[in-house]
Amino acid sequence: MILAFRRENKIRTFVLFLQSGNPYMTLMRSLYIDMNSFFASVEQQEDPALRGKPVGITAISAESGACVAASYEAKSFGVKTGTRVFEARRMCPDIVFRSSRHRLYVRVNQKIAAVVDELAELEAIRSVDEFQVALGGQTAELAAALDLGRQIKAAIRSRVGSELRCSIGIGPNHLLAKIAGKLEKPDGLQWLSPDNMPDRIAHLKLDDLPGISHGIKARLSRAAIWGIPELYALDPRHARLIWGSVEGERFVRALQGMDIPLLPTVRNGYGNSKVLAPHYRPPHAAMLVGRWLIEKAVARMRRDGFCARRLSLFIRCSDDRGWSRKQSCNASQDTRLFLSIFQTLWNGLPLRSGVVILSVGVHLGDVIALADRSGELFLPMEPGRKNRDEKLAQAVDRLNRRYGQRVVTFGLQQDHPGFFEKG
Repeated sequence: MILAFRRENKIRTFVLFLQSGNPYMTLMRSLYIDMNSFFASVEQQEDPALRGKPVGITAISAESGACVAASYEAKSFGVKTGTRVFEARRMCPDIVFRSSRHRLYVRVNQKIAAVVDELAELEAIRSVDEFQVALGGQTAELAAALDLGRQIKAAIRSRVGSELRCSIGIGPNHLLAKIAGKLEKPDGLQWLSPDNMPDRIAHLKLDDLPGISHGIKARLSRAAIWGIPELYALDPRHARLIWGSVEGERFVRALQGMDIPLLPTVRNGYGNSKVLAPHYRPPHAAMLVGRWLIEKAVARMRRDGFCARRLSLFIRCSDDRGWSRKQSCNASQDTRLFLSIFQTLWNGLPLRSGVVILSVGVHLGDVIALADRSGELFLPMEPGRKNRDEKLAQAVDRLNRRYGQRVVTFGLQQDHPGFFEKG
């Protein structure tokens, strides 16, 4: 019997089904790489004396600080991300702490990406420790995809670092591949598809799945969706109503194994935040850190060719009070303008006498591409082009990139050592 398909992709799918030897096996389209305890593993790779020892990575060198990462040796004692330094010492007296070095981790990320791209089609770098690979042709078959996963693991260890381990997930779409990558840690290799779903993840809680927030979990509970099997059996159209958007339908269809492509992300802002070390917590010192955050955020926005029309400031104080302030402006990528707005917002904060500031955050919102910015006769500003102050800021960027450090700054500011959080 000859089966005819009108669409070319269905012909390829049918041929691959026959070649696989199992016409019921789902085609795999995504391989997800999740590096294990990445920051700690990189430090162990850099310093052989740390290998085999419990290691904690901290944002600030203070007992009140928290771990931003922990090695698996430390995790065996219960230390995890968010554990306070003094608590980690109590759990694991032999733990060794290292300050985070984000630039180092980015360099290792780039080395891993280069190795993976030689072996497979690197589709996206999802974060500093996560990578997505597109599968197709022979690698769409499960056996070949598993072989590719083993090759990637071996290549990372031999060419990037022997201390670097990763868990790999394989699936018919990005969501199932990512969930599969979380099933076995460290050094796991797992797959998910309609052929083993939902039983393979029935033991997980709903909010173990990426994309299920506490709010969505509460909505699911109100709809009598208590666990993975019920969610898997949910009509995708019902999921749209529960989520209140099409994202619910997309999520459930992907969970059920459909090839639902990721939507392109839309940049909606640039932000930086910092949990402050004790000597940066007095208001004046915290303000200088805030100025540094502004410079970093605006430089990133300028690099990407965007302008912002709103600046928001967020602080959290020692008296358990938090404050947020925002101000709108004409679309700009001028550092001096946003520093001026920041200073106005800061001066308007109702800070009590003696209060200390635990964290500072800034966010540049309501962004548009520079090319889409309209002209303003009285500023002056030409459509889609930088004005004089923005060109000056761009020249500062070039100087700082050339010398590999911030040799030019916009007035007084204070770099804050440690892990740099950005959004």
